[in-house]
Amino acid sequence: MRLPTWLAQHLAALRALLVFTVLLGLAYPLALVAVGQIPGLAHKADGSMITVDGRTVGSSLIGQSFTDGDGNPVTRYFQSRPSAAGDGYDPTSTSASNLGPESVVDTIATDPEESSQSLLTQVCERSKAVGELNGVDGSRPYCTPEGVGAVLAVFRADGLTGPVTRVVSVNQTAPATPFVSSYQGVTVELAQPGQDYVAEGGIITPIRGDAPAEPAVPADAVTASGSGLDPHISPAYAELQVNRVARERGADPAAVRRLVEANTTGRSLGFMGEPGVNVLELNLALDREFPAR
Repeated sequence: MRLPTWLAQHLAALRALLVFTVLLGLAYPLALVAVGQIPGLAHKADGSMITVDGRTVGSSLIGQSFTDGDGNPVTRYFQSRPSAAGDGYDPTSTSASNLGPESVVDTIATDPEESSQSLLTQVCERSKAVGELNGVDGSRPYCTPEGVGAVLAVFRADGLTGPVTRVVSVNQTAPATPFVSSYQGVTVELAQPGQDYVAEGGIITPIRGDAPAEPAVPADAVTASGSGLDPHISPAYAELQVNRVARERGADPAAVRRLVEANTTGRSLGFMGEPGVNVLELNLALDREFPAR
């Protein structure tokens, strides 16, 4: 007996559903799992977890912080680059800050909870902190000595032209002292919370200052990666930290540099990307070779 057309169509759809469920819902995933267990691939497929004395300490593919309970850097360890993923290196919240090069003005609200730092001020603050931690000059162009963005809102008599009538240091509030006392003969004011100086007609003017063109603190020490999970730092940032780590561990800096070199990976395929130093693997090697005093 011939089935009605509508019933035959539904049965054909059901058969197709069952076939593709078996192929794509069972066979394909199981095949990929099996491939992932091939020697040489199993470590990566399982998350590249690192275990010490039976205890998992992290993944070589995901960065982590080396800080104390108060968020301060543990000085005997190499420090990772900043992270904007959740509270830091959170795989469930991988992201960047979405702030770009034009983010130079802080949001200073009357309610501190609603205030936020511009990318420029974040970079300035981090550079100052990294410099102090490692005993180097943390100054950068367009940063104040206090570690905020050196930016003025300049008001002119005719809008974009004419004599300067008012100048505000938009990222500094009381009781700070303006990073420059005057601009083109006009005294610089401190910003007032809740004021939008751009909307009021101020021309945003970053001030370079006298910081060196090539800062001592490298870029990856003050900016987060796109994913927020980068486990590597640049060889330049690692070199910046060598003397501090060696001093804290009572080790020869040359020996610490050898560990850095041993944990440095080259460019992918020899030409893509830049060399990187895996911070977790380097710090574990330090604990093996030079246990903390």
